[in-house]
Amino acid sequence: MLVGERIMGHGSGFAPHTHPVHQMAWAASGAVSVTTADGAWVLPATRALWIPAGVPHSVDVTTSAVFRSVYLDRNPHRWARPTVVAVTPLLDELAVYLMDTALPAAPRRRAEAVLLDLLRPVTAAALSVPMPRDERALAVARALLADPADGRDLDAWGRQVGASGRTLARAFAGETGLSFGRWRTNARLRAALVLLAADTPVAVVSRRVGYSTPSAFIAAFRAALGVPPGSYFGT
Repeated sequence: MLVGERIMGHGSGFAPHTHPVHQMAWAASGAVSVTTADGAWVLPATRALWIPAGVPHSVDVTTSAVFRSVYLDRNPHRWARPTVVAVTPLLDELAVYLMDTALPAAPRRRAEAVLLDLLRPVTAAALSVPMPRDERALAVARALLADPADGRDLDAWGRQVGASGRTLARAFAGETGLSFGRWRTNARLRAALVLLAADTPVAVVSRRVGYSTPSAFIAAFRAALGVPPGSYFGT
């Protein structure tokens, strides 16, 4: 087992890649977003993503974070797909303990066994925000990721990018597998998770990601992720 830690700034990350061993990734402080073919997960200090060996994934940082990874050659739980697990204080301390490169083999093996035994999956739906290929739809998608509160409809966006609203709707549906409305909701909720991970109040989050009232935001969040915003990152 190897453990790594890296301080990462806003806008940094890792392009899609794979590892020959299993990886458990999370943010010891701040939050990071890890994306696989199954979707994207925002990971604060209380959640980690188990990434099976060979699964392509990318990492994005939208706020400064300390990115922590544990690399393992064993998979005792036999998880074949990305799985979110709870990061308890003990698990986090074990990861720090295992960073000591001078740690002898015997105590390292014992600590690794305890860490693996502590892994417990938690419910955390993935948010898929795939990007369209059409250049005009892609321009809309990038603008909404930069400002998820922008509430313009597709006709208004079409006037800006030189396409009809109907053409943009077909591009989103055909190239992302999501309607424009679903795509925008997912983009807003993913942005909201980053803010929530930084302990931003729900009322502020709802406004920043484009909801007219906190109650509308809470309803959309619960419908997509199964729990209210205040409960999502609890362990």
